Amino acid sequence: MLRALAVDDERPSLEELLYLLNADPRIGSAEGAGDATEALRRINRALESGPDGPDAIDVVFLDIQMPGLDGLDLARLLTGFARPPLVVFVTAHEDFAVQAFDLKAVDYVLKPVRRERLAEAVRRASAQRGTTPQGPAPRIPVHEPDPDHIAVELGGVTRFVAVDDITHVEAQGDYARLHTDRGSHLVRIPLSTLEERWRSRGFVRIHRRHLVALRHIGELRLDAGTVSVLVGSEELQVSRRHARELRDMLMRRTTG
Repeated sequence: MLRALAVDDERPSLEELLYLLNADPRIGSAEGAGDATEALRRINRALESGPDGPDAIDVVFLDIQMPGLDGLDLARLLTGFARPPLVVFVTAHEDFAVQAFDLKAVDYVLKPVRRERLAEAVRRASAQRGTTPQGPAPRIPVHEPDPDHIAVELGGVTRFVAVDDITHVEAQGDYARLHTDRGSHLVRIPLSTLEERWRSRGFVRIHRRHLVALRHIGELRLDAGTVSVLVGSEELQVSRRHARELRDMLMRRTTG
């Protein structure tokens, strides 16, 4: 069972997170820290205790924006330890996801925290740590994916974005950012998975980081041997290996 440390400078958020963690049967113990400095002292004591010691910590559920040492700073410090605990970021801000996964975070949970979403983060931490759940895990409803929409999280609320409204998709670490005319959304799905899922809906890979909906391409630009496309007001580079295929697909689309 996992031994957890929750870190948040806002007391109500910390208490709510501890309540949810203690309700999960895969969490053997959960304690809190009100800032990153206190958490670092607690983690140092855990490391001195050893992985099987009474003060050991398996996973840290870590807020990002805190006074003084913030969550990203603490996570960077932990990468220098020989056997650091796993890190799950729990934050109200989606803008730090790329940095979080560069620091090998297990998961990135947006506030307000939903029980089902936190349970998924615990499952990932449990799988990575190689622990076996003691008793049944919380039941999470599973639904067949809707081919016309994709679920996104925004401030703890699940919304459904129409695939036809998505102009292009950008790879961001373990996540993908979905761009629409009204904004963007972060989802934890690899770009390669979306490429395969949406190929029949007119999405084409133009770069290792970009997937574009053909119907939203306004211009194909050639300049000194480089190729780019205009999607809305944004110009995206087309890699050399994808340029010929893209030109052929656009020609077939206009003449078909």
